[in-house]
Amino acid sequence: MTRRNLRAGSKSMSGLGLNILTEDDLYAIHCATLDVLHHTGIKVESREARELFEGRGGIVDHNNKIVKLPPYLVEDCIHSAPSTVLLAGRKSAKDFIIEGNRVGFVNFGEGVNVIDPFTKDYRRSTKEDVANAALLSDYLEELDISYRAVAAQDVSPKVQSLHNAEALFLNTSKHFFIGADNLANCRKLIEMASVIVGGKDKLKQRPIISFNVCPTSPLQLIPDCTEVIIEGARAGIPSNIISMALAGATSPVTLAGTLVTHNAEVLSAIVLSQLACKGAPVLYGSSTTIMDLKYTTSPVGAPELGLISAGVARLAQYYLLPSFVAGG
Repeated sequence: MTRRNLRAGSKSMSGLGLNILTEDDLYAIHCATLDVLHHTGIKVESREARELFEGRGGIVDHNNKIVKLPPYLVEDCIHSAPSTVLLAGRKSAKDFIIEGNRVGFVNFGEGVNVIDPFTKDYRRSTKEDVANAALLSDYLEELDISYRAVAAQDVSPKVQSLHNAEALFLNTSKHFFIGADNLANCRKLIEMASVIVGGKDKLKQRPIISFNVCPTSPLQLIPDCTEVIIEGARAGIPSNIISMALAGATSPVTLAGTLVTHNAEVLSAIVLSQLACKGAPVLYGSSTTIMDLKYTTSPVGAPELGLISAGVARLAQYYLLPSFVAGG
């Protein structure tokens, strides 16, 4: 039975929500974002991606690799992205529907060190750790989907995502998010998932993985991001588009300014996915937080991250898009 969790923030007495932005605030952020995309633009290094933008009315400077998006194109692509996305599991009983303001939970990632559960040593994570974490997440009913909690650092970085995926495929029946890293690995991951479900056509109907893709702040889409978005869209694989802006460093120090930068990065990637394949499933993602100026770190447990994530969730609802946000 496909799983649908409780709604949060509904206008009833049954839910609890944090609405930090009014409708006017959301509209102002949207208009400011359209202004940034139209007049400042996004740096896009991939020629294929630039040509996709240009073919639908984007203003492209190929010499400087800058793409400027007219407002009508951005809004058309937002409207063509689905509001409901199936995150299929290996077993249909583990399917999860992400939609509206229903809330699901997933473990966080990606850790690079672990405390060994047997020796208590603090060490670099391995492929075995990836598998063990996947097995644990598969068991926990509180987790609706899975995420590679740590990295397989005992294999070559060039194919690490493939080893991460193998460990996850063999140890969880839930849908999982994974970074493909580059086009070659993306294609191999699609092939792996297709073999498991019985072909690429069946994978389109029941995508058992999603790709994490990250714009580079401020306002850049690098080839490893755009190529995975394009390939995933055409294969029917959801793209979880996660901006990781740092307020006070790669984005403005104010909450509103960071949300505009974040929004521009995510929407530009959503536009690309829809140009590659209209109706391609996407998630409006965020791991945006502040820069700790004293320690020059990105504190995921900072209260500001909670505020930003709440604002991102409201923006996703404003666009009728499913969302993914980080938590401490």
